[in-house]
Amino acid sequence: MPKPIETQSLAFDPADAKATLAQLPCTPAVFALCFDEANAEPYIGRTPNLRGRLERLLQPSAKHPRRLQLAGLVRRIEWRLTGSDFESLLVQFELLEKVHGAKCLERMHLRQPAFIRFLGGNAYPRITVTHHPSLREARWAYGPFPSRAAAERFADEALKLFLLRRCTENLDPNPAHPGCVYSEMKMCLAPCYQGCTDERYAEEAAAVERFMATRGESRLTALRVERDAASARLEFEAAAALHAQIARVESVRALAPELVRPLSELRAVILQASANPEEVAVFLYENGRLRGPAAFSTLGMRIQNEQSGSTSLFAQPMAVEPVPEGSENRDQGSEISTVGTEPTATAETRKGAGFSPCITAMVSHVLCQGATSATPQSRQMESGALQAAEKLDVLKGHGFSRAADATKQTRALAPEGSSSENSPVISALSEAESIAPAKAARGTLEARMEAALAVLAEPSGTPSATLRQGYLALVKRWYYRPEARRAGEIFFPNAEGRWPVKAMLRGVGRVFASGFKPPLSISK
Repeated sequence: MPKPIETQSLAFDPADAKATLAQLPCTPAVFALCFDEANAEPYIGRTPNLRGRLERLLQPSAKHPRRLQLAGLVRRIEWRLTGSDFESLLVQFELLEKVHGAKCLERMHLRQPAFIRFLGGNAYPRITVTHHPSLREARWAYGPFPSRAAAERFADEALKLFLLRRCTENLDPNPAHPGCVYSEMKMCLAPCYQGCTDERYAEEAAAVERFMATRGESRLTALRVERDAASARLEFEAAAALHAQIARVESVRALAPELVRPLSELRAVILQASANPEEVAVFLYENGRLRGPAAFSTLGMRIQNEQSGSTSLFAQPMAVEPVPEGSENRDQGSEISTVGTEPTATAETRKGAGFSPCITAMVSHVLCQGATSATPQSRQMESGALQAAEKLDVLKGHGFSRAADATKQTRALAPEGSSSENSPVISALSEAESIAPAKAARGTLEARMEAALAVLAEPSGTPSATLRQGYLALVKRWYYRPEARRAGEIFFPNAEGRWPVKAMLRGVGRVFASGFKPPLSISK
């Protein structure tokens, strides 16, 4: 398992601030400015550009006299590189919690999310909306919702499907009780004046509890079974009525996002970009604690390019097995120039520029083919082959799925009547395919992901109330962002409590590919 990114430190000299700040990277980070006094609280912040932010804070500017200036007070700069805004928020929160304690929630505006609480301990259970679910009743707290209004709307719509009471008083059933408007409208079983037996009310309360715990799936399953049975009996009117109820339940279920579930069962894996360009950061929320990042290395992983159509519904991420460089590959470069044309760059020169031996061999093959016939068309094909070779070399650490698609497209676009086997471009790309690393078992990647999850799931102490509230608020804030602004992906366990590892590996590929920008492209 790769080691996590360590916190870095640098002494700051106000007399030579420019030289000190020039050593900082221009990358996202969380930083702390430590002052001269031993007991002084550090200035903690996050930024997408560490050097630019600290230049504004530590270099006085005559154009901005009102800007905060800390150059005369700071003596040391500490920072930690981050790969995403989610990671920056988590690191900043943990630092602020160590320094300021519970005040960190107010400083970062991390409020407790809204939950629907099922009062199962009451003799006549009901539901209510709360921002402070207790740990003792965590299995009866359902959320988090994006806001209190969203939780209240879901609760109101859900109660319309059942006959549970809405009143907030502690009931002492009495036939002399006047009841309420809901009992008059037949929307409540009216336990207040003994309108039903205690067993009947307990049955209705259990149905509501199952509905909340499964986000309506329990109700949908029962209705679908009844609808299919009515349809089999040719009772089409009854089946149509049940189908209308199913549609109504589905509309209520849509008001509860996938994140909403019992607080005691809330578990999630979040994938984010990493500060290391060859890794993806894995975070785990479980038992009220948000842990991470754990580094998941993408080296040797075949990354699918879904936008180019190179994937299918059956494509799975897989690892590739590296092939050792042999002496026969390293010695294949030679001085070659085409006849009647300007000298062409040699394979040895390209090898020195950083290309792998398999790419050097491919370039040599193309140049040898072009030496026999130096026509403008052949020179254009040679240029395309060289660019294809460069593209393959860029992608060599992550499989050859995109480059293989380029090979197929090149064959399809070959001039009619031409022999693809004699084409320098096709021959070069075919040779690259034969030299490409062999695919290893998919279990390698699954074991890698399971190892990362095992590290994150190692037992630790129970988090404090401040940490629990902060971690949950961070997950809720990230999850309910607009889809266009929410970077990364989230995964939940299945009905058996197991993680969907294969789906998570595909998510790793998407997260990595979203930040992957190859410098070269294969010419048409």
